[in-house]
Amino acid sequence: MTSRATTPAGTPLRSPRSAVQLLLDRDFGGLFWGKVISIVGVWAFSVAAAIAVFDATGSTLAVGLVAGAQFVPQLVLAPLSGTWADRGDPRRQIILGRLLCLVGAGGLALWVQLVAPTGWALAVAVLLGSLTVGFGFSIGGPAMQSVTPRLVSRDELPRAMGLNTAPMTVARVVGPVVGAALVAAMGPAAGIAVAALGQLVFLLLLLAVRIPANEPRAADTDYSVGAAWRHVRSDPGLLLLLLAVTAVTFGAEPSITLAPALSADLGHGAEMVGALTATFGVGSAVGLLLASWLGRPERTVLLLLIGLGGLTVGMGTAAALPWLGGALAGFAIAGAGFTIGVTSVSTAVLLRVPGHLRGRVMAFWMICFVGFRPVASALVGVVADAASVRWAIVTMVLVTAAAMIAITRRRSLVSA
Repeated sequence: MTSRATTPAGTPLRSPRSAVQLLLDRDFGGLFWGKVISIVGVWAFSVAAAIAVFDATGSTLAVGLVAGAQFVPQLVLAPLSGTWADRGDPRRQIILGRLLCLVGAGGLALWVQLVAPTGWALAVAVLLGSLTVGFGFSIGGPAMQSVTPRLVSRDELPRAMGLNTAPMTVARVVGPVVGAALVAAMGPAAGIAVAALGQLVFLLLLLAVRIPANEPRAADTDYSVGAAWRHVRSDPGLLLLLLAVTAVTFGAEPSITLAPALSADLGHGAEMVGALTATFGVGSAVGLLLASWLGRPERTVLLLLIGLGGLTVGMGTAAALPWLGGALAGFAIAGAGFTIGVTSVSTAVLLRVPGHLRGRVMAFWMICFVGFRPVASALVGVVADAASVRWAIVTMVLVTAAAMIAITRRRSLVSA
């Protein structure tokens, strides 16, 4: 059977496939299920690391720095890896990234288990492990994001991008619970080791996935990072979409970095950290269903506004209501907004960008989505330590509200 990967986005040869058909496809489905297993492990890693560092240091800022360390390499390597994605073999690039993630998570798990560091020594060890995992993400991420249009048709792209959000959604539900449970039962090394196992399974699944090679390079086409950046700067709508990605990242940051401090503020312990982040994930699952049901190329801007609105209202609710029920309800609403927002803005960017620029532009997307997480996590950590966890959440609410207003006022640019 001929792979659907040979059908470029924009020229469907048959009626759009259903979500089930996409999930059962050897190529799109294989990549999808690999991401599910991999990202579940990473979320378990994140929560296990957050609990361990907070218990060891008592500092929300330390948790924020460790969480952000995973994404610092995006700011340095993402543009270069985006160029590789446009020029080279994206499948090989994805595999290399997963290998680095495996080394970072597996090495940290062994170090924590064998050496058993405590206090700031533990925080430093987690920081180094997170940096290594971050290098893996930065190398493989742009290639993984840019190949979706090669595996589906244009009409299937909104559905495919919604499904691409599902691994993150599932991970937000399952990963925190797994990570918190393993830390409580067996210690932080077990929660971290799950991430290494997830990368190994993903690598095995990638052996069966067929990703089409890049189109032959045109002699008159500039494949530099500078050319992609000039394209972004010349398109105000695309630039606004990338800023919206950053706002979505800032809006979702409290669900991880502030979860331990918010749980303590509400009078609960580590067991409630997993519940808070999992509730955000449950909301994300609902948002995924809505995004898949409502997703159409012409609706992407409307759904982006709905997503930003959900983040604003949800996190505002968690900050305003000083009891557990209010925090859980707010995280659920924010989770739905997050998934709707990131799905719609990703679709809008991919539909707007020429094929030969996708790898580099999606590298900018990765910088906005995860590369600025160190800034977001450090900001909420500083505000939480200096004022309170609730004021830190309010700070992120102001960011998403400002983005929603900006897109509403310049909607014609984004829709063009």
